[in-house]
Amino acid sequence: MIEKKPLIPQRVRTIEGSFAYVEHRFLRDGFFASLSHHELLLYFFLVLVSDRKGLSFYSYDKICSLLEIQIEDYLEARNHLIKKDLIAFDGRLFQVLSLPGPEGNPPPTVLKTQTDMERHDPATIHHICRRMLGEKP
Repeated sequence: MIEKKPLIPQRVRTIEGSFAYVEHRFLRDGFFASLSHHELLLYFFLVLVSDRKGLSFYSYDKICSLLEIQIEDYLEARNHLIKKDLIAFDGRLFQVLSLPGPEGNPPPTVLKTQTDMERHDPATIHHICRRMLGEKP
């Protein structure tokens, strides 16, 4: 085994206050490779802003602004992350989930389907209204 030593010992990272982490299994088990650019961007943002239980409550407009992405890209990334069982969303609150195993059983109370999103998700409702009014995204 290769012996590893810090390149700059006085700059070894320490955790002071809140922290974020991503399991190595995220890379090893192919989750990283399976995500699109926007999915990765949104996933890592949610990891960074979530508390120790994986919870965060950033609004879609704030997320789009901070990540500099269009609402369509946000919606697509968010919905794919939900389908891939990496996050849960109830219309206002996100939860970054523990990485799914082969069984992957998300709770039934989260928004999963397009119909759920159209009825309960502010970003999807906003997008539909703008599209119906003929506004550009």
